[in-house]
Amino acid sequence: MLPEKETKRLSKFLSYLLRHHPETLGLVLDENGWTPVDRLIEALQANHPGFSREVLQHIVDTNSKKRFALSEDGSLIRASQGHSIEVDLGYTSQQPPEILYHGTAEKNLASILENGLQKISRRHVHLSANEETAISVGQRHGRPVVLKIQAGRMFSNGFTFFLSANHVWLTDTVPATFIVR
Repeated sequence: MLPEKETKRLSKFLSYLLRHHPETLGLVLDENGWTPVDRLIEALQANHPGFSREVLQHIVDTNSKKRFALSEDGSLIRASQGHSIEVDLGYTSQQPPEILYHGTAEKNLASILENGLQKISRRHVHLSANEETAISVGQRHGRPVVLKIQAGRMFSNGFTFFLSANHVWLTDTVPATFIVR
């Protein structure tokens, strides 16, 4: 198939398109974030002549974070979560585990402990069910720090949580009072 480096590069570009800027290649997402696979392939082939349905399937299947979802019939694709644009992924509120984790860089720690976790340019704050994933996320931004989030307590206090198709826990905000270093 494709070399790993090229697969990763295309995966990141797909994330950019499907989460933030579909208009870059003239794509249109419906209200649930879906776009036709055939149109995506056609748009990508202009700059990546070898891009095909098989390449796309390989990227979807091998993405370790399961960032993409295909419709049951394979005709549509969307990002599983992480959008900065308005989409309704159809997730229903769920009760989270007592503790969730958030990985960040050490340089962000003081601000987070003072102001809590904010979604900033995304639709939600992203949390994980295990420390290993949080460490991996934190490493992307510098020296990693893992924060424990008292998700069960938050839920009892009326905060809403969703679980994405790729098992990322989502919420609107995490006040500092629910964060443990």
